[in-house]
Amino acid sequence: MTALIASDLDRTLIYSRRFFDATPPAHQCVEIYRDEPISYMTPVAADLLRQLATGHLVVPTTTRTIAQYTRITLPGAPYRYAITSNGGNLLVDGTPDPQWARTVATRIQAGGPPLPHILSELQIRIDDSWVHNLRTAEDLFCYLVVDESALPVDFLADWQQWCTPRGWTVSRQGRKIYTVPQSLCKAEAVAALHHRLIDTGELPPYAPILAAGDGALDAAMLELAVAAIRPAHGELDTLGWQRPHLTISDATGAHAAEEILAWFAARTAAATPDPHRPVQHSNARQGERKDNR
Repeated sequence: MTALIASDLDRTLIYSRRFFDATPPAHQCVEIYRDEPISYMTPVAADLLRQLATGHLVVPTTTRTIAQYTRITLPGAPYRYAITSNGGNLLVDGTPDPQWARTVATRIQAGGPPLPHILSELQIRIDDSWVHNLRTAEDLFCYLVVDESALPVDFLADWQQWCTPRGWTVSRQGRKIYTVPQSLCKAEAVAALHHRLIDTGELPPYAPILAAGDGALDAAMLELAVAAIRPAHGELDTLGWQRPHLTISDATGAHAAEEILAWFAARTAAATPDPHRPVQHSNARQGERKDNR
């Protein structure tokens, strides 16, 4: 294996039924919740992921909690490594790594007000007319499930303005609005895993990081990668987020996953790494650049 491939899941590789042109049963179900199929991949995307996972280190990297992640059955499973809870947990053969959990807890404690304080401030800003649920995730962060049509136009900007100087960030992913410590970051977990696997010899010293994601919570991970790709939809697309080393898919919706996975396959197949020029563990920027759109 010559690359670490870190990919977000929801709205990057897997999709709910409303993102499909055809009826979802024509596609592969990858998640069942309360006896209902809720997440899918196209057959092409499923085959591409399965093939990619046989020859390369694919690391599912998600804001989902451990329980939410384990509901998914990804093609090519089992995946030895996964990152959940927006970087809060590093799973090794399905088990959380305790050393990483301690590191995360220390960073969050030093980074700003604790979650209970954030929750109390958030609760005075919301009401039942547009919020269906307020949930916490493993005592690391919180998120709202909202009625998008009733969301107050100024809520996101006002809440972000309050959170930012206190070391927290806000991200909207469709019906969900996340409030997350800035120190809780997918990129930190990916970089730490990259370090570890090079140190143990599971990856060669020159192994690059490739990444994909669609939301603002993925941005730092995409920045970290030598090369990255995002779909032409989602929060980053709404923000017009681009970088010199970033590729943007032509497809939108569930078919964007096919393009993303084909891009990963082409990148790894075309790679001709030089063992005499090791890739840096962070903010690496070597490698071929593809055009932005």
